[in-house]
Amino acid sequence: QVQLVESGGGLVQPGGSLRLSCAAPESIFRFYVMAWYRQAPGKQRELVASISEGGITDYSDSLKGRFTISRDNVKNTVYLQMNSLKPDDTAVYYCNAHWSIVNYWGQGTQVTVSS
Repeated sequence: QVQLVESGGGLVQPGGSLRLSCAAPESIFRFYVMAWYRQAPGKQRELVASISEGGITDYSDSLKGRFTISRDNVKNTVYLQMNSLKPDDTAVYYCNAHWSIVNYWGQGTQVTVSS
């Protein structure tokens, strides 16, 4: 079973920053598009950002400019740098790896933005 291991969530004040990490098996990381999704209470899961195996990025329009996705092809890890966090960013953040119709998900990490 493929494991995507997330870390870096927590409690942060409005205006603060967090960096999420997601480690994946090399066999997955080399060929799959990596992405971050989030799901707030009572809302549907939504795409935050994605990055292809070649480094091409895509972002939710509403988050562009505050969030940055990147990948380290040596550590087989994808990152999500989140700046200027707002209470509305409070959600469980999920790491995703996908290729064609195959999807793998991490267990999720809680991000809470509150004073």
